[in-house]
Amino acid sequence: MKAPQPPSADILIVDDTIENLHLLSEMLAQQGYEVRIVKSGAMALRGVQAQPPDLILLDIMMPQMDGYEVCQHLKANPQIQNIPVIFISALNEVFDKVKAFAVGGADYITKPFQIEEVCARVAHQLTIRRLQMQIEDLAIEQERNRIARDIHDSLGHSLVALNLQMETALTMWNEHPHQAYPFLVKAKQLGSEALQAVRQSVSAMRDDPLQGKGLTEAIAHLIQAFHQTTSIQPNCQIHLDRSVSHAINIAIYRIVQEGLTNICKYAAATTVQLQIESNPAGIFLKLQDNGKGFQMGESRSGFGLQGMQERVAALGGSLEISSERARGCCINAYFPVMGNW
Repeated sequence: MKAPQPPSADILIVDDTIENLHLLSEMLAQQGYEVRIVKSGAMALRGVQAQPPDLILLDIMMPQMDGYEVCQHLKANPQIQNIPVIFISALNEVFDKVKAFAVGGADYITKPFQIEEVCARVAHQLTIRRLQMQIEDLAIEQERNRIARDIHDSLGHSLVALNLQMETALTMWNEHPHQAYPFLVKAKQLGSEALQAVRQSVSAMRDDPLQGKGLTEAIAHLIQAFHQTTSIQPNCQIHLDRSVSHAINIAIYRIVQEGLTNICKYAAATTVQLQIESNPAGIFLKLQDNGKGFQMGESRSGFGLQGMQERVAALGGSLEISSERARGCCINAYFPVMGNW
């Protein structure tokens, strides 16, 4: 019985030795993969930008730009940083495995090549990448559902209130126009709030809320906007020593965004602390304020807490929110490491 073929995938092989390129490309082509080959790091970076592959096999020992440097360039670009990289090294070469993983490598293969090992490691990384993409798609869908709920909760409330103000103003206009004026002013205010809610919702529905920025820079903009609105300067500490997937970056950004919005609207806080850090187990986020807090278990419509829970759960993480009246609120989120996050 013929073994099932793996799903077609586009693989880029980067090696300055033509024999290695031919050997690897032949191995993988026989397995049904689409294969591209380049002989230098610079050519690899141009090729990835022009047509991002599903997987990269990257030789370490190359002239001008070695594999470590190429991988660092790849992982520094948010648009391509999630492409898995498998390093290639000869047994007689000095191979720093710690450095390989530190710069974002997902796995490594040593020369001389064994076809079973090459195919197994390639298939494994492609499976992980497909799972990551499925999680990202689920996170996007749940994000849009959350936005729909927010529109229903906040925008719907504003429009109902606006309608009541307008109806009252119309009823009073003919006989008591001066008494109708305050209702018109209130209606205008509600209209402005509804317009702002629409703009925020449209902004939230962008495919990339980070707009091409790195996570640290994007959060810095959130902190700056929060400070301008509240005059509170949050104590922000971000320490990430590993590459983080775009899905996790978006989830972290949204949690911080939602949390700061809640603090601004409801907390009446004077201090805010934000910590984001990574360790071998995963990525951790903590957002804490000293505001008036709330009683856990109460309905918190408009706080976006359910959206936070769904966003973290979609990435296999956990979220804990603790709060008491007059004792502030603390949000703790954890995202586990899975493959090459």
